[in-house]
Amino acid sequence: MFAVPFDEIAPMIDRSPAAARQLASRARRRVHGQAPGPDPDLTRQREVVDAFFAAARDGDLDALVAVLDPDVVLRSDGGVVRARHTVVIRGARTVAGQAVTFGQLSPFARPALINGTAGVMVAAQERPLSVMAFTVTGGKIVAIDVLADPERLDQLDLTALDR
Repeated sequence: MFAVPFDEIAPMIDRSPAAARQLASRARRRVHGQAPGPDPDLTRQREVVDAFFAAARDGDLDALVAVLDPDVVLRSDGGVVRARHTVVIRGARTVAGQAVTFGQLSPFARPALINGTAGVMVAAQERPLSVMAFTVTGGKIVAIDVLADPERLDQLDLTALDR
């Protein structure tokens, strides 16, 4: 299976041979525990996250794709209250499309520090709707983790996030 050339793999995954090679390289690093960590510059992280929300608010799909890693992963936990409690979305265009759909929530996003990295708390009328953690690597968003489970949000002390 591993002896299949990238030229043959690429059409199967709807990617170019170079993109297939890059995916394999990233997968090997992750398997070996060498996936790149978040950028250490919190200011740069914040700039990328702010650009993400500005593009989502404006409905600018191209600008969204520009700040997302091609293999970005969005994981959302809506809890048992929501019909689909856990959702995983992959790929820059797909994640960007979701961001445009939820762009109307951008005015309610407040910067927050989540697990030591740039994130946001989305709240309307002082009621938290979600907490979003972003992993920014190489100036691109590689992962977005969303907690939107009302029961779990109610258990969190979100006052510490509001800074």
